[in-house]
Amino acid sequence: MSAQHVCDATDLAPGEALRVDLEALDGSPLPVAIVRDEEGDFHAISDICSHGQVNLSDGEVEGRTIECWLHGSTFDLCSGAPLALPATRPVPVYPVTIEGERVLVDVDRTVGDA
Repeated sequence: MSAQHVCDATDLAPGEALRVDLEALDGSPLPVAIVRDEEGDFHAISDICSHGQVNLSDGEVEGRTIECWLHGSTFDLCSGAPLALPATRPVPVYPVTIEGERVLVDVDRTVGDA
């Protein structure tokens, strides 16, 4: 599979996030949070918090982080690393490309894959 169109750049203002369900390699739905950080850059991370089964896309975006709305865990949008407890495990981060106004995400690999 290849990168999937998730939204247009104008669909998200800086500091906003939205949930999309993309198709994983095995054909199953994969919940992904599309996040536009406060600098205007786009990120794609798993929409499911690694601490609890809640949507990160419902959380607050600050700088290049997103905070889980339920327990307050904060994640780095570039690496997926947890920056605040109670989460201790990272969330997957997926490559994002911008083609014109189209935001594309490749869920076949994660950021940092060779």
